[in-house]
Amino acid sequence: MVEYIAPELDGVFHALSDPTRRGMLAELALGERTVSQLAAPHPISLAAASKHIRTLETAGLIRREVRGRVHLCRLDPGPLAGAHEWLGVYQRFWTARLDELERILRDADPEIPKQGDDR
Repeated sequence: MVEYIAPELDGVFHALSDPTRRGMLAELALGERTVSQLAAPHPISLAAASKHIRTLETAGLIRREVRGRVHLCRLDPGPLAGAHEWLGVYQRFWTARLDELERILRDADPEIPKQGDDR
């Protein structure tokens, strides 16, 4: 099993827990954005947007570069890899459980077509 550094994962999951921050990350996945561009789709002030961006920065999910008066943000997907790896353990758990449920249901009802069967 993978060793997990709790504070890093805690920060990532805290950052991902808010729909506004998830929306900002989705925007940043398309390319760098200014703070104003990140705030625009959300009913929040620029001050609130800055707080969300600081949370994302603290989690290591974004990098901010200041060019004059413009703050440009870009996605840093590195910390998401650790979260993905941690969630992968549970994906394997649920896949195994669902495969077992499928086997039980097929044993109970032979009329259920097998996966890939065109009946």
